[in-house]
Amino acid sequence: MGIASINPATGLLIKSFEALEPDALQAKIEAAALAFDHYRNTSFEQRGDWLRRAAADLRERSTDFAKLMTLEMGKPITQAIAEVEKCAWVCDYYAEHAAAFLAPESVETDASQSWVMYQPLGVILAVMPWNFPFWQVFRFAAPALMAGNTALLKHASNVPQCALAIESILASAGFPEAVFQTLLIPAADVERVVRSPQVKAATLTGSEIAGASLAKAAGECLKKTVLELGGSDPFIVTASADLDEAVAVATKARMLNNGQSCIAAKRFIVLEPVAEAFAEKFVQAFAALHIGDPTQDSTDLGPLATAKIREQLHHQVEVSIAAGADCLIGGQLWTGEATDDRSGYFYEPTILKNIPEACPTYREEFFGPVALLFTVPSLDAAIALANDSPFGLGASAWTQDESERDRLIQELEAGSVFINGMVKSDPRLPFGGIKHSGYGRELGRPGILEFVNVKTVWVK
Repeated sequence: MGIASINPATGLLIKSFEALEPDALQAKIEAAALAFDHYRNTSFEQRGDWLRRAAADLRERSTDFAKLMTLEMGKPITQAIAEVEKCAWVCDYYAEHAAAFLAPESVETDASQSWVMYQPLGVILAVMPWNFPFWQVFRFAAPALMAGNTALLKHASNVPQCALAIESILASAGFPEAVFQTLLIPAADVERVVRSPQVKAATLTGSEIAGASLAKAAGECLKKTVLELGGSDPFIVTASADLDEAVAVATKARMLNNGQSCIAAKRFIVLEPVAEAFAEKFVQAFAALHIGDPTQDSTDLGPLATAKIREQLHHQVEVSIAAGADCLIGGQLWTGEATDDRSGYFYEPTILKNIPEACPTYREEFFGPVALLFTVPSLDAAIALANDSPFGLGASAWTQDESERDRLIQELEAGSVFINGMVKSDPRLPFGGIKHSGYGRELGRPGILEFVNVKTVWVK
């Protein structure tokens, strides 16, 4: 249908939008480049003031913005409110720390003076996904704008109202005209923007296919990219783990955002001594989840974002079961209670046990409320299975044994390892993956350094 808001809880069209014509798109690109010429010379103090105003607006209108997210992509309202609050946090974080992160650094050499300085690159294109429609944008925008870059946002086509709202927030906060612009364009137009000489770099959060396509176009133009792609994160439970806490966090980690998160725990790898007990508690936790209207505070699990996503997820479940996997709970489209007319894109909380290695879904990412459960005989086997994946985004491991902890930290192949906790992003820590999960980092000091010129200065 193109660029349109469709309520995934009902399947009904909310509002559609016309895509930018080629001339209008080019005008926005050129405006971003012109804006950079003066914006790059603004002070950190001034940029920080604008970003703090944006944070204040986010907090003041958090419920309104949360409702917009829930309406467009089905996120449970309590999680949507938390997302808005996190966006305000990242704005305040970079407003406070950007100047120190990018301060010139003196280095002793054979010169009279030599130092390293950090300067903005110019116009940065951000291609962002629908699953965290505010957070994904602000975690890019806050450091990029504080560094002095200007930004073009190509948001997912099913969350156009979120994209326009973010542009409005930053404009109302005082950022100059054209410093941050939303591009309502189809995916087919992204390559044209990447190849525009005014655009100096690009970042993408999304699928492997989308990432490879953007990287190819940018590579041919010798432009910097940062990619945050898919994940099939392991969640390892050892015999020494606090089982009740592990099950509670495992359920939250799998069901967050209706199971549609790149860093969600997806493969639950449990050692034999506690496997049976974990599985029993895990099924009970899934059975207790409240599915339904995402606008209600009591809802744990809302709809998937689109009909296509639900169709793909169900196909993966059916393929897995046909190949020999056991379905411990769920495995079907959810249509509500007998008196509840649901035409939205709901799916039952599902646990598949021991997908055969020969099955195609064994190494695929499941983007929805489906957990994959595996039993292994030893820590060696757990680490081997965790690493037997094309992805390497995050990993969570549960143990009270110090030697096990040290091995898990050292040997798990991932951009982050969380011990006795759920994998999550934090403005203070770098975030990103390895292997097919992408490259580059967002957040922390490394995140703001991705889109600057690290310039060496030597003076005699």
